[in-house]
Amino acid sequence: MSKAGAIDLALGVGGKIEKAEVLSAVEKYEKYHVCYGGEEDERKSNYTDMVNKYYDLVTSFYEFGWGESFHFAPRFKGESLRESIKRHEHFLAMQLGLKPGQKVLDVGCGIGGPLREISRFSLTSITGLNNNEYQITRGKELNRISGVDKTCNFVKADFMKMPFPDNTFDAVYAIEATCHAPDAYGCYKEIYRVLKPGQFFAAYEWCMTSSFDPSNQEHQKIKAEIELGDGLPDIRLTTKCLEALKQAGFEVIWDKDLTEDSPLPWYLPLDTSHFSLSSFRLTAVGRLFTRNMVKALEYVGLAPKGSVRVQDFLEKAAEGLVEGGKKEIFTPMYFFLARKPDSDH
Repeated sequence: MSKAGAIDLALGVGGKIEKAEVLSAVEKYEKYHVCYGGEEDERKSNYTDMVNKYYDLVTSFYEFGWGESFHFAPRFKGESLRESIKRHEHFLAMQLGLKPGQKVLDVGCGIGGPLREISRFSLTSITGLNNNEYQITRGKELNRISGVDKTCNFVKADFMKMPFPDNTFDAVYAIEATCHAPDAYGCYKEIYRVLKPGQFFAAYEWCMTSSFDPSNQEHQKIKAEIELGDGLPDIRLTTKCLEALKQAGFEVIWDKDLTEDSPLPWYLPLDTSHFSLSSFRLTAVGRLFTRNMVKALEYVGLAPKGSVRVQDFLEKAAEGLVEGGKKEIFTPMYFFLARKPDSDH
């Protein structure tokens, strides 16, 4: 798992956005969200623009702090964050029953960390679907460096309208990505269409749990912070994801919120009361250091104006995620394994 350095972080902020326009992109992105008076309907109807702006703005921060795989994982005592992330990816591959030579689709693949890991682990060919040009450019470079560029590729497209024929893939997975979809049913229906009959779809979804109380102001504030900091139109309840899967035609094999059995809290890397040398950049000291460094890089013009603002909303998200985790109203790993029936009825 490579870690980008400080200069990579500074030069990467804004992705494909012109450096002079980063600040206005931050302002436009923020306006989509509740904390700034934004409406859910507007986020849903403009989700492509919102999510693209989000990933152009934050990708270099993610890679700097987290590595190549932008997701959480259940974690055992004595296990590093990096080890837990790999194990979480291997678990998904094993649940799908991947076999050498199969064609697999990664829906919302980021810069391809999981795609590279799962491809090497299962000897499969994986197509990463992503609508963000900057992440694809970065992903292609990392595929080349790690030597999987012959078996893995990227396709730039919207996962609500995939450019693949029906029944193309032997397996499909999504890791903390389809939460960006404005409509779970529409997204799952597309996945169903491109998956071969009798094959499996597995995912880790970001969801509000049954403990979430929509009439509780504090719960709503936490939900809004996570939506702002993570580019989400609306965080769905676990039950809504399950309903949408069945409605799309899938048979649900099993589902579970994997945070429930995690020996260490999934949000530990973001909890400022926790210190870790192995994931130093995510600790309170590490984040303060990053903030001051970004401030300095913005001041001297190496990082574009607006970079500190990006870090601010990511900090807000981290606070919301930790609070949501502690109150058990939010999970980043609602897992399900679903199967497309052998023949459509």
